[in-house]
Amino acid sequence: MIGGYRIVRKVAAGGFGLVYLALDSEEQQVAIKEYLPSSLASRAPGELLPQVFPEKLSLYRLGLKSFFEEGRSLAQISHPSVVSVLNFFRENETVYMVMNYLEGASLQEFIVIARDQKNTKVFRESTIRSLFDEILRGLRIVHQHKMLHLDIKPANIFVTDENRSVLIDFGAAREVLSKEGNFIRPMYTPGFAAPEMYRRDASMGPWTDIYAIGACIYACMQGYPPNDAPQRLEKDRLSTAFARLRGVYSDNLIEVVEWCMALDPLARPQSVFALQKVLSNEGERRYTKLTVSEKVRMQFDSMVGESRRTDLGGAAAPARGKLK
Repeated sequence: MIGGYRIVRKVAAGGFGLVYLALDSEEQQVAIKEYLPSSLASRAPGELLPQVFPEKLSLYRLGLKSFFEEGRSLAQISHPSVVSVLNFFRENETVYMVMNYLEGASLQEFIVIARDQKNTKVFRESTIRSLFDEILRGLRIVHQHKMLHLDIKPANIFVTDENRSVLIDFGAAREVLSKEGNFIRPMYTPGFAAPEMYRRDASMGPWTDIYAIGACIYACMQGYPPNDAPQRLEKDRLSTAFARLRGVYSDNLIEVVEWCMALDPLARPQSVFALQKVLSNEGERRYTKLTVSEKVRMQFDSMVGESRRTDLGGAAAPARGKLK
């Protein structure tokens, strides 16, 4: 029992904590997220109290405070596309966040399954637009509450069995610790983190989350994440990847993703509202066809690049239900 909730089982573990399936006092299922960053603390089997590494104590407390504030902020947000925080509390020298337990699968799992079917399109364009319209509605509310997500990726977009898209696993504590600790790179999923997230002196804002949204849409189109920001800063192959998608997805959608994924933060949409207007306004959907020579070159580039491809940030289990 923790805070009046009965823990049923552990359902997930990451670098920053654990997630449990639990039951509340009325036997309703909830998800409980516990702050336990593996780089700062450990816990022996059967113990409740974390053992914080002495030299990491101040950093542990800083992350703990940020995690608690994140719970407080999320509890004020009520939107179907943002995970609902029902309660948050301190116990066992750590913090627990109680959330709605969602049935379904992550977008990452759907992408892996769709990609392996080897269709021309990983997802239909109408599916992509509908899914991200929902996510952007939720993200806009988050930004209005002066919060950033900072870890948007397909694994953190959950598609419920009722076909509702929900943003989960916010990264405020992750961000605070990255500024203080000496381990920035492992904090973010390559391909989805904006260039400014790799620099200590860079300012972050809505445009940082918008980069990640563009990268997620790209993953829905290609079946794989884009190259990570440091690679793109050295040699940007994104235009080649987008050329391969011409004629498969509309010029409008490709242009929107290019806009979101601009390396210069000022060249991206500066607000979710600006992005929503363009994404919802398809106009006359144009499809630019590739020439024969372009197709041959694309096929050659694809063969060369096959070995460089990475997965979407974790192994995927079979998804339940269907993504319509």
